[in-house]
Amino acid sequence: MLTPKKVKFRKWQTGRSNPKARTADTRGIKLVFGSFGLKSETQARVKSTQIESARKVISRTLTKTGKYWIRIFPDRPFTAKAAEVGMGKGKGDPQGYCFDVLPGRIIFEVDGVEEKVAQEALRKAGSKLPLKTRIISRAHNQ
Repeated sequence: MLTPKKVKFRKWQTGRSNPKARTADTRGIKLVFGSFGLKSETQARVKSTQIESARKVISRTLTKTGKYWIRIFPDRPFTAKAAEVGMGKGKGDPQGYCFDVLPGRIIFEVDGVEEKVAQEALRKAGSKLPLKTRIISRAHNQ
């Protein structure tokens, strides 16, 4: 799983959660490495475990011929309190790391395989993530 080697702060503040106020991302919105990509349509926090499960599906589907790139890295710590703990008494302990994905961000890129194989791999990977995704290609969306 992806985790940062070192973090400056153990716990981050939560941030805003109004889904209507979230605008589209301005960085990481174009294909850079591969011919096909998985682009986010909605906003969500993607945990490192979810990125890893999507990565496994992609690597299994592409076999040895294809190459893939992960365009996001989980550097934001998320916390959780233990089960059945009352309100108050401070913030919970850090549980893992996540990445705040905004609409328009490219999450994975794939190259070196046929279009059908790439689309199948990205479709399976998108089903592992907690957001709506769209498959884009260099030929159509650039």
